Amino acid sequence: MNAQPVYWSLLKHKDWQLYLAATEKGLCFVGSQGQAFEEVAAWVEKRMPKSRLIEDAEKLRPYAEELIQYLEGERTSFTIPSDYRGTEFQRSVWEALCEIPFGETRTYSDIAAKINRPAAVRAVGAAIGANPVMITVPCHRVLGKNGALTGFRGGLEMKSRLLELERKA
Repeated sequence: MNAQPVYWSLLKHKDWQLYLAATEKGLCFVGSQGQAFEEVAAWVEKRMPKSRLIEDAEKLRPYAEELIQYLEGERTSFTIPSDYRGTEFQRSVWEALCEIPFGETRTYSDIAAKINRPAAVRAVGAAIGANPVMITVPCHRVLGKNGALTGFRGGLEMKSRLLELERKA
């Protein structure tokens, strides 16, 4: 694969700080709340090793605007394009996550059943954990079988905040 630019910016909104990255095709990474730039740099190095990281807030503006609208409770779905980087199985899981309605939750078993792989609950969990575009692909809406908050790349505090934001909206 030829080297391609990956544009990045830091979204700062109220007490939220998230690194965003996008290719010419769309959003490819949303960082964890409060994490350093190294999180996005490491992800790009692993998934697109020949790419160049270029800071460009203007290119990331449409993505940042929709995310800010979501964080303000003004947006319940996203129209921005995404550039998913994952296996076919991971992409099928991420697409199933996008079908979870705003303000609702599902279990890992629900997602496994949705993609017609009911025995693949652990693999579904791994795919959810590998989701590079948190929030826009709403992995925070997936709970454990007993309704408990479970693993989330951004941390359980971030997951809890996102779920609470959706409850209030």
